[in-house]
Amino acid sequence: MLIRNIIARSSKRFTARKLFSTSASDVMKPGPQYPKRIFSGIQPTGAIHLGNYLGAIAQWVKLQQQNEDMILSIVDLHAMTLPHEPKKLSENILQMTATLLGCGIDPEKVILFQQSAVPAHTELCWCLGCISTMARLGHLPQYKEKSKDMKDIPLGLFVYPVLQTADILIYKQVNKIQIVTPAVKSLYGFRSTHVPVGEDQVQQIQLCQELARMFNNRFGQTFPIPHSIITGTEYARLRSLRDPEKKMSKSDPDPKSRICLTDKPEDIARNVKKAVTDFISEVTYDPVLRPGVSNLISIHSFVTNKSVEEICTEATGLNTGQYKQVVADTLVSYLKPVQDKICRYLSDRQYLLDVLKEGSEKASEISERNLEEVRYKLGLKFKAKSESKSVGGRV
Repeated sequence: MLIRNIIARSSKRFTARKLFSTSASDVMKPGPQYPKRIFSGIQPTGAIHLGNYLGAIAQWVKLQQQNEDMILSIVDLHAMTLPHEPKKLSENILQMTATLLGCGIDPEKVILFQQSAVPAHTELCWCLGCISTMARLGHLPQYKEKSKDMKDIPLGLFVYPVLQTADILIYKQVNKIQIVTPAVKSLYGFRSTHVPVGEDQVQQIQLCQELARMFNNRFGQTFPIPHSIITGTEYARLRSLRDPEKKMSKSDPDPKSRICLTDKPEDIARNVKKAVTDFISEVTYDPVLRPGVSNLISIHSFVTNKSVEEICTEATGLNTGQYKQVVADTLVSYLKPVQDKICRYLSDRQYLLDVLKEGSEKASEISERNLEEVRYKLGLKFKAKSESKSVGGRV
């Protein structure tokens, strides 16, 4: 996932202060100011699990409710960086569209679109790729992680961070009247677009910032410098049900390691029942000494909006087996309304196609306008006579 869904992961931890820090030259240097616009993307590669939902999609819904200017993309091109089945990818794109709508994303309030339907992404990717270096891309942790066991590494896996950067930069928003006073609005003010990410997902934003600055320095001010909106950090506590030392992940080969939004009630009950805990029957919260049962308490806490202390108090007198049943029943009740909506949207294929088509048209209008500026800056497009100086009767 970019955002969670499109952002390269880092093994290092960064504080919010460092993420949003601004140098003195950045603050005092006059230049165009950009209204805030949020972009995020999600890959259509399998069912969304509880961690994806709480940590990313639910956060997007909150931003939508705050009337933020937001663009969400189903980044299907990123789903092709590793071998895929074309028919399955098509199904997953519509499944993801239905899932986002079922979770509360409103296409009347945000732009929701299919990445591959907007050609500007790949054109800007090429332009940015021409100023990127192999050394920088090869240093990214996610590339190292995914390629370490590969004999033949796909080129797409190597360059996809540049496409992620293009995904973000192509949707800058510009005021009709550009303000040239010093940018001192706030730590991340109005000079940049914003990308919701988790604490461990900042490497791609850093690359995006580097490429934006590099382009601006070489070809003139063009892109805002995007910054992270750190969201859903508390949901990093969600762990695998089968191995609580690992994060819950849809790439885990064991389906019993996670709870997916579309799981049937019996599957939810089975997965919770088989969750790894320990030999202590009492329900107590201790992530270090009792990671398994603590993970179940965290899940229970998140879906009920109750504190860990409240959960443990309510579970007094229950053994872990009985408590697992409580958690399973709570999850089934919590997910049912979302599942019903997803099923309803999936039953109307034409509506899903219409949503993607309309969103892609809106995204194309914005991205093409911004790409025109890039083409001029790179010398790929000629200005009209009225915009250029005439030399020897020629423009």
